[in-house]
Parts: sequence; structure tokens; C-alpha cells
Amino acid sequence: MLRNVANRLVGTFSRPAGAPATGAVLQLQRLYHERVVDHYDNPRNVGAFDKTDPTVGTGLVGAPACGDVMKLQIKVDEETGKITDACFKTFGCGSAIASSSVVTEWVKGKQMEEVLTIKNTEIAKHLSLPPVKLHCSMLAEDAIKAAVKDYEAKRAKENGSAEAPLEKAADA
Repeated sequence: MLRNVANRLVGTFSRPAGAPATGAVLQLQRLYHERVVDHYDNPRNVGAFDKTDPTVGTGLVGAPACGDVMKLQIKVDEETGKITDACFKTFGCGSAIASSSVVTEWVKGKQMEEVLTIKNTEIAKHLSLPPVKLHCSMLAEDAIKAAVKDYEAKRAKENGSAEAPLEKAADA
């Protein structure tokens, strides 16, 4: 009886008697763009680098409101200043995982200054994130900034410099 009432209220999830229950699941899955589903099902560059490596910058960011935590690491070629590799570990929803995965692909091969221009709106647009999931793309942008800032801080410390690390990272 309760199932019948629920089916009448929800309507879109009702199915003919004897039909498999997967129809309702498929309708829910369609709420996310295929790119989100692809990056969630097949995340790229999952893993971690040695955080003590001077060529590695680590950005750890989180959103207390939703519980998503994202760790993005970049490996930088010190001679050219290009990001040679990137990896992530994310605890969170599918949109957070997809945002992390996309970002690792986007930052590889780019200069440090160039990756700081990646905006959350670009990530959200690429993944077609719904408005309630925009915080995931914001986390990814913040993770990039934090990783660059960490790398620059390590580099400044290694050089014995007291200057502030890459002001663009702090201001961006």
C-alpha cells in the first residue's frame, strides 16, 4: 500500500507490474551529464605523490557543508615551470570526483601561471553540473590554487627566500 502511494506521488518512477526496477535508477542517472558519469566511473589520475618531494605541490581543500574533501597534487618540472603530472584523491560525491579528475587532465603540460586561470565556471560548464553541485567545481579551482601555493612555498623555502610565494596564487 505504501509503495502504491509513493508511486502515485512520485509518478516518474512508477513502472508497469513485472518491469525491472532499473528504470528508476536509469532516470536518476540521467540527471548527470555523461561526462560526469564517465569521470566518476573511470576517474583519471587517482593516486598520490610523495608530499615531501620538492617538485610536488599539494592542495587539500574541503567543503564542511557537504563533506567533500579534495586532495590535488601537481608535479612540476623545475627547469621549465610546467606541470608534468597531476593526481588526486577525493572523498565526496560523483560531481566532486569528476571535477577532480577533469582538473588533473587540464593542468598537465601547462605553466603554473596558466593553471591559475582555470575557473570553476569552466569546470562546471564542461561537466554540465547542476546548480546544487557548483561547489564541487569551486573546490577543484581552490585545490589548484592551494597546490600551486604549496609548491611555491616549498620552492621559496628551498631557496632560502623570505619572499611571498607566487602572489597570483594567493590573490586568485
